[in-house]
Amino acid sequence: MDRVEGSRRADPLIPPLRDAVHTMPAGVRDALHGTRLGHPAHPAMVQIPMGTWLSAALLDLLPGRRRAPDVLIAVGLAAAAPAALSGLADWAELRKPQMRVGLLHAASNTAAVAMYAASLSARLRGRRMVGRGWSYAGLVTVSVGGALGGHLAYRQAAGANHSDQVVAALGPGWHPLGALHDFPIGAPVTATVRDVPVLVLRETADVLRVLAEQCGHMGGPLAEGEIADGCVRCPWHGSTFRLTDGWNVTGPATAPQPTFETRIVDGRVEVRLPAGEKER
Repeated sequence: MDRVEGSRRADPLIPPLRDAVHTMPAGVRDALHGTRLGHPAHPAMVQIPMGTWLSAALLDLLPGRRRAPDVLIAVGLAAAAPAALSGLADWAELRKPQMRVGLLHAASNTAAVAMYAASLSARLRGRRMVGRGWSYAGLVTVSVGGALGGHLAYRQAAGANHSDQVVAALGPGWHPLGALHDFPIGAPVTATVRDVPVLVLRETADVLRVLAEQCGHMGGPLAEGEIADGCVRCPWHGSTFRLTDGWNVTGPATAPQPTFETRIVDGRVEVRLPAGEKER
């Protein structure tokens, strides 16, 4: 897998595929990411084809089961298309090493879809043994694709929330941020709270907005992003977060950005996590 991550053989495929995804309307891409769900949509959507195809394989082992496996395979094929689209939308916002593994993941799953299509075709023509052979080959192939997806998620952290460690790093209570005069009105500033980088925007004399500085999608530097209409836009992949509560207005980020409550004591700014985020 390390060799796959470092191989550049498939790199010429990346720009045209990524550009094709970016031609989709932003609202469609957000739906495919799962922005409104608060969770990536792709892992949930792949459960349908995986579940139906595994069930079909089990029913094929039982005597007298002919129609049920065919229906399950057909349902899995129908569900594979939206699952693939959601995965493609997520893939277009990854780093190069992740994209390389993602291409292999997609190739394996595409091969599995072709095998299941061949299986269904053979079954409908009465060639049930051939159909079973194709479906078992498809199950092995889609399992390989699933293992590659697991590598993406758990080894390469694709789709993980990269700002969740903020809650674990900070304990309850108020933490010093800096002197009030260190934060000029209207200018975003990067500061640290117990070694956690935060974005600070002082809106008025005594109103400050503070949120985790590393974008939850891929760890992008929000302090370098554009601030407009009460939101900050990540410069890496365009995720947009409300400054007041960190809500992910647009994807590809699927989780809100951690925000902090603020207070001013003797000319110095202190912050703390909201009550619902203090548990470690």
